[in-house]
Amino acid sequence: MAVIAVGGFQHETNTFAPSKADYRAFEQGGGWPALCFGDAIAPRLAGANIPATGALDALHAAAHRTPGLAWGAASPSAHVTRDAFERIVGEMTMRLSQAGTVDGVYLDLHGAMVTEHLDDGEGEILARVRRVVGPRVPVVASLDLHANVTRAMMEYADGLVAYRTYPHIDMAAAGSRAAMLLQRTLAMGRPLAKAMRPLDFLTGLSSQSTFIEPGRRLYELLEKIEAEHDTVLSFTPGFPMADFPECQMAVIGYGADPARVQRAVDALAHAVDDAEPEFALELHTPDEAVARAMQRGEVGAPVVLADTQDNPGAGGNGDTTGLLAALLKRDPRDAVLGLLIDRASAQQAHEMGLGRSGRFTLGETSGVPGHVPLAGEFEVVRLADGTFTCTGPMFKGFRMNIGPMAVLRRGNVRVVLASKKVQAADQQMFRHVGIEPVRQRILALKSSVHFRADFQPIAREVLVVVAPGPAKADPTMFAWTRLRRGLRLKPLGPAFDPVG
Repeated sequence: MAVIAVGGFQHETNTFAPSKADYRAFEQGGGWPALCFGDAIAPRLAGANIPATGALDALHAAAHRTPGLAWGAASPSAHVTRDAFERIVGEMTMRLSQAGTVDGVYLDLHGAMVTEHLDDGEGEILARVRRVVGPRVPVVASLDLHANVTRAMMEYADGLVAYRTYPHIDMAAAGSRAAMLLQRTLAMGRPLAKAMRPLDFLTGLSSQSTFIEPGRRLYELLEKIEAEHDTVLSFTPGFPMADFPECQMAVIGYGADPARVQRAVDALAHAVDDAEPEFALELHTPDEAVARAMQRGEVGAPVVLADTQDNPGAGGNGDTTGLLAALLKRDPRDAVLGLLIDRASAQQAHEMGLGRSGRFTLGETSGVPGHVPLAGEFEVVRLADGTFTCTGPMFKGFRMNIGPMAVLRRGNVRVVLASKKVQAADQQMFRHVGIEPVRQRILALKSSVHFRADFQPIAREVLVVVAPGPAKADPTMFAWTRLRRGLRLKPLGPAFDPVG
């Protein structure tokens, strides 16, 4: 039996987004469990598809003791505030210092955290943990598939293990793999060999999905190469919304034999390079998408419109109305948009009551160019408290509390309001307000890819829509200033030139 300290601190930072993540954001959690410490971590995360849950289950199955440190997550946004970072990491390292002698450390990290004072949040977390435990205690972390893996992260960690699915249906499984890697390192009595290959282009979130090519094929290849070379491999397509020099795609690997690890990393990196043209993805304007959906959508096989640029899972606030305006203009039958995050309008609907009509001003001003609140008459057709448990493949077991919810209708179009920021990635978010997704013709979802886990199986077609929002579908749309010179801003696209 070993003593493995367990903690986590997750945030995906879009440096172009309008709102920062303060300490309160981690206390609330957004769609994630709330910030917790010590012995409260394991029961708080129990049963959820979360990396730390998978790691704890694997470590407990091996009879290891797992003192808790700190675990917190918040919805993607702009930078984590200095106060939030220092308070949470300070608590984590203080508890680690007080834990006495530990045999190893497991951390549930994202890999794309940027703070008000640090480009590389995870590199700093790992460095501070390393200072507490010293050079001989293995430190292993699980990472999101969208991690921007940095040199500091590779230096201070003995192992990094990323998700292999997008939508992230394997979050708990990634935590379990990280725990297994940690146990393998302990058994060897020395660190494993490691290697990393950064790649030279960025690609938008929607084209990173493992439900489509080339991601589906590349992750199948990853598993074959991994087995052939006895190497634990990860391919991280990166989070292409963080303006700092190590925003990048990468392949990383760990194993007993340095030469085999390097060969495995190189083989997968070459395959990703060869697949670069396939990462280009067709994008649609709101009007184009609605017109096509009206032609092809039917009850039992809806067309899904992904409102990707206002995705709360990538830094959007879920409050822009460009796609909603396009739906209202054409008024298609059996059309639903959700979730529009607008606490004031949801509260107004609750005060008005079911069956009442009134004037609403939908969408909050979040500072996003092109964002215009949508005003008009709507009928209140459903109310709910926003408390439910998700059932889909990615968020299964997540206990949601997204505040007062309401369904408004104008003509044939309904809009689902929520009070707290979360992306529309689980059918239960709609069933909770009396809407059965498969009975619609058009489903407009404020999500980039995570919706695919629960909605793609019922969809006739998925269209990626470029309505206003801060989570740009095409990385060339961002005003980059700090990337590494020569990095291509999209597949086969222009190279970044800081003086160009």
